Amino acid sequence: MTKSGAEKKRVRRSSSVANGSRDSSNDTPPRKKAAKKDVFQLFADKVRDHKDLESRWAVLQETRVEYFRGKDFVSFMRNHPELKEVLESDKNLEAEDIANVLLRKNLLVRCDRVVKTVRPGKKKLSTWPAHLEIFSDQVFSENDAFFAWTFAKRRPLWQTILSFLWPVLTLAICLFPVFPHQCKLIVLYTCAGVLLLILTLLLLRCVIFGAVWIILGKRVWFFPNILAEEATLKELFRFWPTKDEEERPKWTARLFYAIVAVLVILLLRHHAPDEAARARYQKRVSNIIDDVLEWSPRLALSGMMEKQQTVINVTDTNSNSTEGTKSSTEEAAPPEGMDEEDNSFPSNSEWSGIKGGEDDDHQHQESI
Repeated sequence: MTKSGAEKKRVRRSSSVANGSRDSSNDTPPRKKAAKKDVFQLFADKVRDHKDLESRWAVLQETRVEYFRGKDFVSFMRNHPELKEVLESDKNLEAEDIANVLLRKNLLVRCDRVVKTVRPGKKKLSTWPAHLEIFSDQVFSENDAFFAWTFAKRRPLWQTILSFLWPVLTLAICLFPVFPHQCKLIVLYTCAGVLLLILTLLLLRCVIFGAVWIILGKRVWFFPNILAEEATLKELFRFWPTKDEEERPKWTARLFYAIVAVLVILLLRHHAPDEAARARYQKRVSNIIDDVLEWSPRLALSGMMEKQQTVINVTDTNSNSTEGTKSSTEEAAPPEGMDEEDNSFPSNSEWSGIKGGEDDDHQHQESI
């Protein structure tokens, strides 16, 4: 009886284990299917983060999107077939089929350029348009087709750290007046150096552009995206210029601007400040910088107190002077009933006449 009961228990355990294994085997395919649904998302993330796939940013229905060209995607998949390993069972698909799957899963959207006519002065349409619209037929193509990513790109770690540092930087800028003197000097010279570098770079690229345009008739802009409103950090600091697609300028226009440039240079040289003026400007700027660096809340409060004390002293002085003026005018005023010029008193000539008459009378009495 005992052996049979133990055997029954073993049979039950084995059957439960078998059923569990069957259930797990039945549950496995859906998990694999779910994983297969995510492989294209993983593939899209890897392709988008890859540096060899050339892409740009544009405006699609008032939204900035990152897009690439169809022919670039085909050449990219041809040069990097190892990325297909992420697709597992679908790794043997062609680039066109993979793109169509991404379109069906709404990971991509096919776009078309908004401006479809050649602008005046250009030979062909822009290679990378700045404004796009959704194309009606959502099928992959290599011929002048653009495809925009529809999902949000994963944010790198440095962007997350930078987002936390922005409030700290803002608070530090607000507290600049209370910095120690050495910190103020470091911040001042760093900002001045960066500003000088930017202005020098802009001036240098303008001089190179003007010289090459006048001499060779070519439009060469080094750092072509340095003033672009919509550009990534990588595109912003790109050094090499883009290919000139516009018509070559006329020689008359080049000659005219060459004469204008020479006249401007001569005018600036003629009106350049001398050494004394330069020294005055330098002294004035240094005084302004010293005032900024030496400012502190204590000096500001003491200056306000001194200003208030000065105002009080000036008001007291003015009141004393007005009182003294009133008293002096009262002393100098004539008494009541007398005019300012009383005619009853003889003048100097009359006094001399009276005195002369008295002398004559005295001499007449002596003669008698």
